[in-house]
Amino acid sequence: MENKKDIKEPILIAKNLNKIYINGEIQTHVVKEVNFSIYEGDFIVILGPSGSGKSTLMNLIGGMDSITSGELFYKNQAVHKFNKKAMSLYRRNVIGFVFQFYNLLPSLNCFENVSLSAELSKHPLPVKEILQKVGLEEREKHFPSQLSGGQQQRVALARAIVKSPEILLCDEPTGALDSQTSQQILELLREINKEYKKTVIVISHDHELLKFADRCLLIRDGYLTEKEEF
Repeated sequence: MENKKDIKEPILIAKNLNKIYINGEIQTHVVKEVNFSIYEGDFIVILGPSGSGKSTLMNLIGGMDSITSGELFYKNQAVHKFNKKAMSLYRRNVIGFVFQFYNLLPSLNCFENVSLSAELSKHPLPVKEILQKVGLEEREKHFPSQLSGGQQQRVALARAIVKSPEILLCDEPTGALDSQTSQQILELLREINKEYKKTVIVISHDHELLKFADRCLLIRDGYLTEKEEF
């Protein structure tokens, strides 16, 4: 049987990635010599405790923070060399972000929150199709204040998916949810990963996520190691 890596091309490659924050004479080395290859269609969990550097690594992957040294490639494009305009287009067209706290616009209803994201995309998916996919077709006129936490996270997920990004980057997407709702959101992420063939990267401290993953990257004290596929 062919190994998955033999039939897929890497969508992201990191080589000796470092992030150092400088405050006066104090230097804090948060991400240290990180190397990885992530393949198209992967469902990856980056697992680590609080303070391990996982959120900083997510910000580097997503183009929300600058790389101190090392290289990051998206489909052979040197992300670490992007200028401000190229980085903005990378965040807009390549990455779909899902955060722990949903960051929905309170004055817009479900449909409008998702539509706004679609309007910023070059090749958006149909808004109604995506709202149906996340189970919110009957609540499209509801405002965030009228929704449960799980429903708000579904809107946030729909907002990310509707752009049709190549990579879904999720930072503790179930951190504010109860266990049952968390399970539903993770099952939905896995379904989207398979149906829409999106690369999904989930940053978390929760080992329960491993049952959904193709691969796990472990991060501790800024260093990344990889577990075997499972």
